[in-house]
Amino acid sequence: WLPTMNRKKDKGFESPRKSVIGFVELTIFPTVVNLNRIKLNSKQCRIYRVRVNDLEAPFIYNDPTLEVCHHESKQRNLNYFSSAYTAAVSAVDPDAGHGELVIKVPSELWKQGDEMNVLKVYIEFSLDQPKGGLHFVVPDVEGSMAERGAHVFSFGYQNSTRFWFPCVDSYSELCTWKLEFTVDASMVAVSCGDLVETVYTHDMRKKTFHYVLPIPTAASNISLSVGPFEILVDPYMHEVTHFCLPQLLPLLKHSMSYLHEIFEFYEEILTCRYPYSCFKTVFVDEAYVQVSSYASMSIFSTNLLHSAMIIDQTPLTRQCLAQALAQQFFGCFISRMSWADEWVLKGISGYIYGLYLKKTFGVNQYRHWIKEELDKMVEYELKMGGVLLHPTFGGGKDKDNPTPHLHFSIKHPHTLSWKYYKMFQCKAHLVMRLIENRISMEFMLQVFNKLLSLASTASSQKYQSHMWSQMLVSTHSFLKSISNVSGKDIGPLIKQWVDQSAVVKFFGSFAFNRKRNVLELEIRQDYTSSGTQKYVGPIKVTVQELDGSFNHTLQIEENSLKHDIPCHSKSRRNKKKKIPLMNGEEVDMDLSAMDADSPLLWIRIDPDMSILRKVEFEQADFMWQYQLRYERDVVAQEESILALEKFPTPASRLALTDILEQDQCFYKVRQGACFCLAKIANSMMSTWTGPPAMKSLFTRMFCCKSCPNIVKTNTFISFQSYFLQKTMPVAMAQLRDIQNLCPKDVLNFILDLIKYNDNRKNKFSDNYYRAELIDALTNSLTPAISISNEVRTVDNLNGDVRLILEEITRSLNMEKLLPSYRNTITVSCLRAIRMLQKNGHIPSDPSLFKSYAEYGHFVDVRVAALEAVVDYTRVDRSSVELQWLLNMVQNDPAHYIRHKILSMLGKNPPFTKAAESPLCNEALVDQLWKLMNSGTSHDWRLRCDAVNLYYTLFGLTRPSCLPLPELGLVLNLKEKKAVLNPTIKPEQGPDTTEMTGNTMGVHIPVMGFTSSEDEIDMESPHDSQAFIHHHLNILERPSTPGQHPVKHPALIILTLNLSLPVSSLPSSGKEPPAVDQAVLSLPVTPLPSSFSKESTSSSKHSGDHHHHHHHHEHKKKKKKKHKHKHKHKHESKDKERDSHAFSNSPASGRSVRSPSMSD
Repeated sequence: WLPTMNRKKDKGFESPRKSVIGFVELTIFPTVVNLNRIKLNSKQCRIYRVRVNDLEAPFIYNDPTLEVCHHESKQRNLNYFSSAYTAAVSAVDPDAGHGELVIKVPSELWKQGDEMNVLKVYIEFSLDQPKGGLHFVVPDVEGSMAERGAHVFSFGYQNSTRFWFPCVDSYSELCTWKLEFTVDASMVAVSCGDLVETVYTHDMRKKTFHYVLPIPTAASNISLSVGPFEILVDPYMHEVTHFCLPQLLPLLKHSMSYLHEIFEFYEEILTCRYPYSCFKTVFVDEAYVQVSSYASMSIFSTNLLHSAMIIDQTPLTRQCLAQALAQQFFGCFISRMSWADEWVLKGISGYIYGLYLKKTFGVNQYRHWIKEELDKMVEYELKMGGVLLHPTFGGGKDKDNPTPHLHFSIKHPHTLSWKYYKMFQCKAHLVMRLIENRISMEFMLQVFNKLLSLASTASSQKYQSHMWSQMLVSTHSFLKSISNVSGKDIGPLIKQWVDQSAVVKFFGSFAFNRKRNVLELEIRQDYTSSGTQKYVGPIKVTVQELDGSFNHTLQIEENSLKHDIPCHSKSRRNKKKKIPLMNGEEVDMDLSAMDADSPLLWIRIDPDMSILRKVEFEQADFMWQYQLRYERDVVAQEESILALEKFPTPASRLALTDILEQDQCFYKVRQGACFCLAKIANSMMSTWTGPPAMKSLFTRMFCCKSCPNIVKTNTFISFQSYFLQKTMPVAMAQLRDIQNLCPKDVLNFILDLIKYNDNRKNKFSDNYYRAELIDALTNSLTPAISISNEVRTVDNLNGDVRLILEEITRSLNMEKLLPSYRNTITVSCLRAIRMLQKNGHIPSDPSLFKSYAEYGHFVDVRVAALEAVVDYTRVDRSSVELQWLLNMVQNDPAHYIRHKILSMLGKNPPFTKAAESPLCNEALVDQLWKLMNSGTSHDWRLRCDAVNLYYTLFGLTRPSCLPLPELGLVLNLKEKKAVLNPTIKPEQGPDTTEMTGNTMGVHIPVMGFTSSEDEIDMESPHDSQAFIHHHLNILERPSTPGQHPVKHPALIILTLNLSLPVSSLPSSGKEPPAVDQAVLSLPVTPLPSSFSKESTSSSKHSGDHHHHHHHHEHKKKKKKKHKHKHKHKHESKDKERDSHAFSNSPASGRSVRSPSMSD
């Protein structure tokens, strides 16, 4: 289609009104003759006029995503919504050549296609108080805008640039940019590319920033931030500039002092210079996500900044910076061909970020991170039923919905749930690591280098359509590059982890056969439950014997369960012999615990995590203890800690205590050991001897020699012991005595720690430590013993709880006078108060939390308070609080908070579809439906959150609390008969649909090109939608040759009933009388190949939960129904259709550009 060459953008900002006035100029090189329609993406912008080469051009604006289902529709089931939503998003999808804004090229310019002249499109637009895309932060204090720190920045989930200016909002449409921003003289505008000049206006009140980005970049990677920023040029790299809000410069200096090392690391491993000529980091308040990366700049949350006194935030901030930089290379500079290739970019950037982690934080931290990510992803896949990295659509029935187990479509990034997308990113980098295991790291880095150097050569070329495509990566080109560089075939690996979803679940057990000196290992798989798949292939097993550690590779075949592994050691028990470990170390072990007949110390299945799997392995408790003590891999130690919870014996206690005392053991393993020890102590309550678990150890490590109940003054010089000192009290507070109460001496011990805490001589802040001590108090709480009908008041509290409450109140009040970094202590206190309420010590009351959740508090505090309100809503079934929360979702200024509320309600729902609840009523259904349907059209992420919540509360079908639909036909399309008001069967999917509208061809004049463009109201969706949703004709149509009958309530986007012959459309210069968006979104000339994208995939009907509606099919079937003049076109169309059926299979790797402009 039409590559846009360069794009000038000019914006003026009016801050107090929160409005933007701008114009866009696109230079278009037509690649087809008679280009007569141009489609662009634009949401919420008010378009004033459009000119093409100085001629006024008429345009239509229609955004079907504003209101997904027509508001009068009585539909309330999620299946119906999901399919309608997918269809709405597809209808404006730029990758398919669609858009919300359709511009008609004046007929005088049509012939220009022959000479291939350039078209220049000018669009004047404005944005007034945008709800999405741009976020204005205006603090409610005295002073001018700059003094108040008012600022604005662009944000969005995936390609959301259309929210703040008209563009082709696709990651695969590249062009060069000139950007101009006129802002108040006290403000700074930061955008992509190089700042060429800054010009003041005549009255010196405003200045204009001119940016130029010569590297071809997709509109979706363009961003902007304006504010009274303080500016810091990086002392180590002068082409890097940092921007932060007023007064935060010292924090910025400290937090960024490390950035140049991340640059050096990436440039070194990729053997490639950073691709842009400059890099800018901007720290803003109320950020949408912690990190968002755009071409040559990244926008961060200002909460990542910290001073040199803060320990815990430092690694987190560095990780965010490293992620942002990795995405500059893969994601911004190298973009993607289509949504199906997203996994390659996310995978590569996540993978090189992992390499950075390994270098900076060490192998232990890296392996711990991989294990954490793997566990998280496996848990999600087993729960939700699978994450598919490379969704392919088209190609037969089964492919139409590759993920029938999900309640949302994965065809577009904008329909995905946020959690799914996070897991998707997680799986992508884990799969890259599997590819590295297969082809070696060296080849892997060569592949990345090759991608970057091709892109970098292409980026410096003048516009030639074939060259710039080197800057886009596709799954096909990536895999081809791998096989060229490494010569290895990774096809099976890709087929297993990328082209299909699900993970592997292993169960292992073993027996030692002394006669044959053989280890008989049994590995079973569960591949029937949701989210699992069958694994066939190699698996590594490591066996630690007395003579050393041995690796064995077993082949897992279709039905082999048992594997015999020969053992080396003849179970010699030499007292003096040291035992060699995996890493070549030799250690003395006390072998008295082990089985006298067998030489085995411990066994590990898939120790390198080279399969995406969950392993449950059974071995004796002494083997887990040896593994914890002597295996040097942190993953193995963490696994053994988890396993030892099931073996509460003195031997386990000893092994755990030994680990706690070992300084050279990785700190996260020691933290895990604390909690495991507390669980074991609780199981051994009656036989436990000596002081409470960990108390003597803590005293020995952190308390004064002379006075053991007083803690030493804090010096957190050793971070290892700092983390241990923080964790131990929290774990100790989980100890319980015979009455299931926290032992008195433990509670007093924690209160003493708080009382004698002294941080005067410490160069680090102790705010995280103090917050953890309050968490410890929270952990020590147990349910109150209720004396019959006694009123709960603070006066009749039991003594211990009163001490806890006083401590919490004191801390909370201190925080008001001397706030801690990120208000960590307030957050812990709020959690503690909610626990006191839940355990029945103080009256349950949400008003304190509601006051802390108000806009204006620090974001962490608000989230903690909201969590308490969400919990209160569930426990007390309070409809008032639920309304208050939903009200906040609609009106809160901070986008992140809205997102958090919906996701917390999803995690801790007020009720679920299984249980009856007074909260579940028709008003709530309508309210959530409205929120999901039209209330969240400005923020994709929020809409997907709302869909998730709706699913959690009501499931996929019509909510049970609704009355039956009024008397009307409900078609049961599976059984092909209509029933009058049947009782609705659960999980019947989108089959229960009311009949609306007539059953014959409909003829509705839809908004055409009116003579005066000014009357088009940009805000309201047009009648075409009313039309779509009202006339769902669900009578089965006679089957067209070669197609099956429609068995689902088709969402017919395109029902044309033009009274003139269709063939006259493109040629006639006159306007057709009634053209709805339908004409524009499907070419009526014979079908161009790119449409086979939608039309070849015929729908899968077997009661899937998602029907993707292929406009084309229905249009055709519909036309069959109207005995109309254009019957003769069908035959040729069918032929057309077949000839294109395979031209766009994903394997052919062609980049798809839709010439639907030329209709």
